[in-house]
Order: sequence, then structure tokens, then C-alpha cells
Amino acid sequence: MALQESLNRFKQQQEKCQSTLKSISRANASSSNTKVAQQPPQKKPHTAASSSLTAKPAAPIKFSNDTERLQHINTIRKSSHGRRMKLVIDLLFETREALTAEEIYNGCYVDIHDNNNEIYDSLRNNLKVSFDGKRFSYKAKHDLKGKDDLLRLIRSNLEGLPVVDVKDSYTSVIDDLMALKNENLVWLLSNMDSQEDIVYPNDPKALLKTDDDVKQLFRGTDLPRDFVDLEKELVKMGMKPATKTAERRAAAQVLGVPLSKPKPKKRSEKFNRRSKLTNAHMPELFQFND
Repeated sequence: MALQESLNRFKQQQEKCQSTLKSISRANASSSNTKVAQQPPQKKPHTAASSSLTAKPAAPIKFSNDTERLQHINTIRKSSHGRRMKLVIDLLFETREALTAEEIYNGCYVDIHDNNNEIYDSLRNNLKVSFDGKRFSYKAKHDLKGKDDLLRLIRSNLEGLPVVDVKDSYTSVIDDLMALKNENLVWLLSNMDSQEDIVYPNDPKALLKTDDDVKQLFRGTDLPRDFVDLEKELVKMGMKPATKTAERRAAAQVLGVPLSKPKPKKRSEKFNRRSKLTNAHMPELFQFND
């Protein structure tokens, strides 16, 4: 019964709004006709241009012109917790500004006004978000402001710095990293095992002159064809291999995963099976001594 009464009241309000809008439309039309009637008659002959003085019908009034935006807000409101979290973090990452709950809502339509809101609690405890009690901001792993800060960080990591650790420090960090590489201030190498780029500092003071016999020994050293043999040689020298080829192969056999065999490639005329694998293909390692 109470529901029926609420529906009746709602219909009455709708009818009242419609009648109000119609009266406003008629008032606008009558006022425009009055202004045209009060103008003095002109002696110019009646032409097509004079028809422009006649009153134009008023445009129909709509209740809402941003239906698409409201539908988008409703979609976000019904989306999953993870999607709404990503929208907020992406907004903080792109703007790099400290935003209030109101500014976050205006930017991505995620409502975090309520302190008991699940998104609000998740943002406060997120490692990528900094919260000062009122505003939220993006928090990178390393607080870098520019190229100089990036170079100092790289030089403090002599064993190499993963590029992924500084990728989100600021928007132009990759451009600055490539600029440092072009200036020969850093070395940027790819890790074939983990598919990650590692950046190393390039210290000009470390350039030493190498004797010719050492160069010849380095270039003439035979390398094992199998990674397992290479790892054994590293172990003999007291080094711990990072590839762990033997363990991976054993695990693959236990799980029944067939080891992928590379397809045989056609050898060029300059390379045959009698050729030895040496370091002669890396002469740039000694380019500073020539």
C-alpha cells in the first residue's frame, strides 16, 4: 500500500513538472511574438528575408543532456573492486598530484568519500599510494625528480638496477634513461633469461689498457655449447649460475613437459661445424684501448 502511494505521488510530481515546462515554453513564445508586434512597420516589400522576423518555435526542454555520462558513472559504480582500484591508481599515476576524494571522483567517477568505503581502505594500504590524511598521491619505488636523480641512483647500484624499478618514477624517465645511454654514462643490457633490462653505471675512471696477449687469450677462449657445461665451469670458478638449466630440465622431465628443441637453421657458407665459438664477435669490449 505504501509503495502504491509513493508511485502515485511520483506520477503527480511528473505531471506537475510537465505542466510547468509547457507553461514556460508558452510564455517564451508569447514574449517573442509581442516583441515582433511592437516593431514599427517597414515600407520594404515583403521578401523572404522578412520571414526571419517571425517567432521561431522554442526548442524542447530536456530533463538531462548527459545521459551517456550518467550511464558511464553507473557502470563504474557496478564494476569490480579491482577495476575501481585500477582507475584511481591510473589517475594518480597520470596526474602525479595529491588529490582529494572529491577530485578523484571528478577524475574517474570512483566514490571514496566515505571513510568506511572499501576502496578508501584499500588505497590507504596500497604500496603504490601515499595518503597524508586528506589527499591521495602516487608513490613510486624510487622518488626521482629528473635525469640527475636517475643517474645518481644508477651509480649507487654498481651491480645493476632493473629498469622496471624506475619505470614509474616520473613520466619521462625512459627518455632520460636513453639519453644517459647515448651520452655513454650508463650501460643498458637485456637479461635474456628474465626478459628484463638492467642498467649499469659506466665509470670512465674504470677504463684500463689491456695487453695484446690478454686480448688474444680472451678472443681465443672456447665456449661450451651447452648451458649445463657452461654452468659447471662457472661453479668450478666459485660462481653461482643464475640460469639453473639442469634444474629446469629435471623439473620438466618430472612434470612430463617435453623440452622444446630449436629448429635446425641453415648454416651460412662462412660458418661450419668445425668453427670454434669464441669471444671474437665482441671487439667493442676493447674499443677504448685501440
